[in-house]
Amino acid sequence: MLRRTPAPPAPSAPASRLRAGALAAGALALSAALLAGCSSADPLDAPDASGGGSTDTIVIGSQDYYSNEIIAEIYAQALEAGGYEVDRQFRIGQREVYLPEIEAGSIDLFPEYSGNLLQFWDPETEARLSDDVYAELQDATPEGLRVLEQSPATDQDSYTVTREFAETWDLTSIDDLAEVEEPLTLGSNSEAETRPYGPEGLAEVYGIEGVAFTPIEDGGGPLTVKALRDGAIQLAIIYTADPTVAENDLVALEDTRGIFLASHVVPLASDRVDEGAAEIIDEVSAAMSAEDLVALNARSVGEELPADRIASDWLAEAGLV
Repeated sequence: MLRRTPAPPAPSAPASRLRAGALAAGALALSAALLAGCSSADPLDAPDASGGGSTDTIVIGSQDYYSNEIIAEIYAQALEAGGYEVDRQFRIGQREVYLPEIEAGSIDLFPEYSGNLLQFWDPETEARLSDDVYAELQDATPEGLRVLEQSPATDQDSYTVTREFAETWDLTSIDDLAEVEEPLTLGSNSEAETRPYGPEGLAEVYGIEGVAFTPIEDGGGPLTVKALRDGAIQLAIIYTADPTVAENDLVALEDTRGIFLASHVVPLASDRVDEGAAEIIDEVSAAMSAEDLVALNARSVGEELPADRIASDWLAEAGLV
């Protein structure tokens, strides 16, 4: 039986899941009893291969980030239209949380980003361009998993500043930060502090030292933008496909030395995703452009539509359902 988790009404809404359990009475009992109960479920729970769920069900996960959830929902609806049964396990968290679950076999399909995923598995990679990153990612993917075809759609990390800050210090690229004569603080999700593109990466790749770090746990969302505009931070890591960049007149600094790798949307799949399912997902990836991704995100942020509505509209417009 398909267990569907509805999308939250707004991008920042928390995700929760309910699971029903049933216990049948023994064969020698005079009558059968069916007990149903609801409890808060771990978002990483997956169908049990020993009988707790259908082995034909494809478990689809997503990050705790509205854009990633929309892509995961597109995967889910496309597969359902193709006759597959899916189990949505959305808004799990960041890579440190969900990748071990994928590698353990609890999740079968996950929308990922090629550069960030490669750098997570191989922090010392020297690949920077799209094709090089994808080729190395294929080699770095653990046994039992594979990356499907990468999409033309990109959601690239970027160091982002306010227009006023950029004009004050004449900033167009990350290199120009070396000329800033006031203290710099970078704001992003907490894991960015130790990632290769955090303060240590800035010092190593660009020679820009002494940058402080402030954790802001909203994935470059409204709290991050507010901190930028208020001057609490001077730099933020915000995805290039985020519509708030244009809406708030922010400036993404050019990454001339490749501290951020090329980052295309790429599906990470387990061996349980058969060739028929993979073909469906590859069709979705091929149809999605960078402009599409910005538009999808804008519908979530601006119109506050749920992920399932945004996904169904896009699939219909793309002629995939």
